[in-house]
Amino acid sequence: MSEAPAHWLVKSEPVKYSFSDLQRDGRTVWDGVRNNQAAIYLRTMKLGDEAFYYHSQEGLQIVGIAKVVREHFVDPSDPTGRFAAVEFAPVRALPRPVTLAQIKATPALAGMTMLRLFRLSVTPITAQEWATILKMGGE
Repeated sequence: MSEAPAHWLVKSEPVKYSFSDLQRDGRTVWDGVRNNQAAIYLRTMKLGDEAFYYHSQEGLQIVGIAKVVREHFVDPSDPTGRFAAVEFAPVRALPRPVTLAQIKATPALAGMTMLRLFRLSVTPITAQEWATILKMGGE
């Protein structure tokens, strides 16, 4: 019996690479992650895992869902070969973006890893958090 896909949250500054950029491109290499804990999370991702796409710096909101279409490999932007990258493809935009303010105001989301380790660009999402955010996003 295969286990259910895991859920994640990935952050990107929309001026650098927005969710609409991912939708336009159809897939992207998620590289440049240099935090050790975030890199461990990237190595943990499996084919088919889904991730909320969060716009950081500007917007501060979850705007869409992406899916892992290639499991971890050596990050091509890392000359040391220490860090991992994955490939994502877009799944869909959320009908309503879910803002950081809404997340912080929702008791069911108080334990989110993103809120505790806010500097990480990749964090896990529990099944309950996933369902809560989907509902908040109009799904």
